[in-house]
Amino acid sequence: MPRLIHLNGPPGIGKSTLAQLYADDHPGVLNLDIDLVRTLIGGWRDRFAETGQIVRPVALAMAAAHLRGGRDVILPQFLGRLGEIERFAGVAHDNGAAFCEIAVMDGRRQSLARFYRRGEGDTRGWQQAVRQIVADGGGTALLASMYDQLTGVLAARPQITVLASTEGAITEDYQALTAILRAT
Repeated sequence: MPRLIHLNGPPGIGKSTLAQLYADDHPGVLNLDIDLVRTLIGGWRDRFAETGQIVRPVALAMAAAHLRGGRDVILPQFLGRLGEIERFAGVAHDNGAAFCEIAVMDGRRQSLARFYRRGEGDTRGWQQAVRQIVADGGGTALLASMYDQLTGVLAARPQITVLASTEGAITEDYQALTAILRAT
């Protein structure tokens, strides 16, 4: 049975890195990095919220098509609203797939600091643009709110497996991810 593997977590925690490692090690897996897909839509820097509304249905359709083909999808995406998570869970179930939820988490203070340290070697301009969007939206207070929103999601969805992430421990975090997925 194919799986839609949702890697949730605060911005900058390492979801995209883990998803890419997983896809690299598992041929046929779609790394559905919505942030990357967003950069393919013209005007994404200037109309960030608008392109978010465009990219979400595209991502849902991509996931559905890939799952229907009997292949796994890994989705590294902060989702802080239960309704958004349910949309992806619904796509998984509607297409004969399991929905696996993993939250990549660190402490609140560490998660906020990790956001500002991420993105070395960014060639798409994504990190710089996101830093500006976060700054315009309230900076650290916005990130703290997102973290708190995610802890609310964790409380409301006890089926989520929490992967305790340590900054700089990519190999260890990836080993923990693969162990979780082998067990599910």
